[in-house]
Amino acid sequence: MSFNILSEEATEERAENARMSSFVGATALGDLVKSTLGPKGMNKILHSISTGAITVTNDGATILSSIQLDNPAAKILVNISKVQDDEVGDGTTSVVVLASEVLKEGEKLIQARLHPQTIIEGFRIAAKAALAALEEAADDNANDPEKFRQDLMNIARTTLSSKVLNADKDYFAQLAVDAVLRLQGSTDLDLIQIIKKIGGRLTDSYLDEGFILEKKISTNSPKTMNDAKILIANSSMDTDKIKIFGARVKVDSAGKLAELERAEREKMKAKVAKIKAHGINCFVNRQLIYNWPESLFAEAGIMCIEHADFEGVERLSLVTGGEIASTFDKPEAVKLGRCQKIEEIMIGEDTLIKFSGVAAGRACTIVLRGATSQMIDEAERSLHDALAVLSQTVKETRVVLGGGCAEMLMANKVDEAAKRTTGKQALAVEAFARALRQIPTILADNAGYDSSDLVTKLRASHYDGKKDAGLDLDNAIVASMREKGVTESYKLKKQVVVSASEAAEMIMRTDDILRSTPRKREGR
Repeated sequence: MSFNILSEEATEERAENARMSSFVGATALGDLVKSTLGPKGMNKILHSISTGAITVTNDGATILSSIQLDNPAAKILVNISKVQDDEVGDGTTSVVVLASEVLKEGEKLIQARLHPQTIIEGFRIAAKAALAALEEAADDNANDPEKFRQDLMNIARTTLSSKVLNADKDYFAQLAVDAVLRLQGSTDLDLIQIIKKIGGRLTDSYLDEGFILEKKISTNSPKTMNDAKILIANSSMDTDKIKIFGARVKVDSAGKLAELERAEREKMKAKVAKIKAHGINCFVNRQLIYNWPESLFAEAGIMCIEHADFEGVERLSLVTGGEIASTFDKPEAVKLGRCQKIEEIMIGEDTLIKFSGVAAGRACTIVLRGATSQMIDEAERSLHDALAVLSQTVKETRVVLGGGCAEMLMANKVDEAAKRTTGKQALAVEAFARALRQIPTILADNAGYDSSDLVTKLRASHYDGKKDAGLDLDNAIVASMREKGVTESYKLKKQVVVSASEAAEMIMRTDDILRSTPRKREGR
């Protein structure tokens, strides 16, 4: 006799139903994004009904973060794509596709009456063998600067080849590598600012040293400043007007009102004097600066920049070495920002402020141009992926070959591990190898080629000892990925295998899905 211990609207899915729900959700999500994989992948249009905003992208992280999901297993795959994006910056589609393919193979084994724990043990053996094969195949040219730079160029080209920047991947690969090498080993991408300006062509984009602020210098202020000493502030500079909501001031004569205004002006004048006491020649404020303090700064020859938004002052503080101040009573306690030159520049039809020779010499700005806002947004996402992967590669310098080469190497190694594995776990190890081979199959399918023919040729090439063989999707042949320069980050590939296998294991363990009662609104 069974009793229902759950509340009225709570639901429960058990055993086979729970697993089936998980497999269906994960498979559906993998099928959604797998058509975007590879250099010939397709785009998705994301249309927000509430705001009307349109996003055209083939970036896995963007697609997955934009869709509303109800399936728990699908949400787990979305989470691993976010981890991949945070850890490496690219490979978000690959990790979801591999996890869904592993789960497809797991579903077949479940239907063949294998216990989930047996399958999980097999998957662990397979993942260990795959990672060992990946490490064995990795190359490290960190001690040869010229070869290492070429590795970075190849990685950037490979990353961008599946993006909207594919047609100009050489140009943007050079731009990304130059920007990352300026970081001198740091992975802090906040030092690389990306500014988007509609107009021109994608190849009109360029890399500029220093920092560019999307604001204008105040009226009557000097338009150029050399050897700048910068006070970055977040302080109210508009107190010459009473701002308290609902406040009333009663006076019995116009003279009293004039006294009140004079007191406010004197108060602001004293505040400006405190700011000038810092020995600065440039004042940047996050908030507004009204006409009276602005004129006082202009008389003192101090360049004045108002309404620099929060991100602007934060990034300016980072690159100039200054601190954001909100009080000015102790000038000796405030750290000023410094740069060699501040000037106004024109990008398209817009006026911006350029800070050259900043204290953080590693800082730079990439200005992106393009015909439409959707094109520039997608170019920014593509470039961010390349910058993230390159910055991680500078830290973890090993690289592996792309074009399905690494997956085929791992699959063959996993097959060898399956032959040495006793018991039913061997079936799960073989299934993992089949899932790995699905990656080059999907790459070929997305390019419109005969995947069965290409993947069998690729497999035969690897068994013939051609360990650098991969898919040349421009010519529909199996070719040497080393000669083609199709290179990917070792850390990226490793993270894909680790995350996908762990997510598949977590979902395979599921035997119960409990859904809590929805929260009821008051009065209903």
